[in-house]
Amino acid sequence: MNFRLARTLALVALIGASSAFAADPEPGKQVEQTLKSEKVDGGTLDYLLFVPNPSKGNQKPPLMLFLHGAGERGNGNLPLVKKHGPPKNVESNPDFPFVVISPQCPTGKWWTDENLQTMLLELIDKIETEQQTDSSRVYLTGLSMGGFGSWKLAAAHPERFAAVVPICGGGDPADAKSLAKLPIWVFHGAKDTAVPLKRSEEMVEAVKEAGGNIEFTVYPEAGHDSWTETYNNPKLYDWLLKYQTK
Repeated sequence: MNFRLARTLALVALIGASSAFAADPEPGKQVEQTLKSEKVDGGTLDYLLFVPNPSKGNQKPPLMLFLHGAGERGNGNLPLVKKHGPPKNVESNPDFPFVVISPQCPTGKWWTDENLQTMLLELIDKIETEQQTDSSRVYLTGLSMGGFGSWKLAAAHPERFAAVVPICGGGDPADAKSLAKLPIWVFHGAKDTAVPLKRSEEMVEAVKEAGGNIEFTVYPEAGHDSWTETYNNPKLYDWLLKYQTK
């Protein structure tokens, strides 16, 4: 074998190994990855991926999509996403029982942008295939800007999610009918001056009027940070796991 051929084969092997690693991160660890969209022209989306340690019986794990707030937007700065919520918590909890996808919204964009919503669904499909997650147990949650994004994505595609947890966000009450069959647990701080409590109240009322299954927790003394107590509460995850799509 000549030197040029040997070098080419070595390079191919290295690329193959890198691709395998990207699709198969070490259990109990959180890694940085990038989606190159096939549905949005030129679209890319950086994200953190956490894969839990294998469960007893090797059951397919549930999948959680977490959408951060406006302060964690960035371009190639994924450590920012670990500031709050599930991507922060899994750093010290390798047994967290969900595969967690935590994408980073690009600077100047919003989770409610149509192209980003398209890529979020594409990302779910990708991880479901690569990690062999349970497609009947896909959960959506987000805080602040991510709460708004969660409301919109859930309303547009309620069939994709087993349950949704929007925190200190808001949405369009006109979407209530499409949300009515989806288990939803809403959280907000009564003293929130960044996103007024009214934004969650109007969504909860609209979904209830549409006959929806919705729970609402208001922290009387909390300001905008209603997410720390929420994501630190084991009862939240027990509640999520009660639900699956048919």
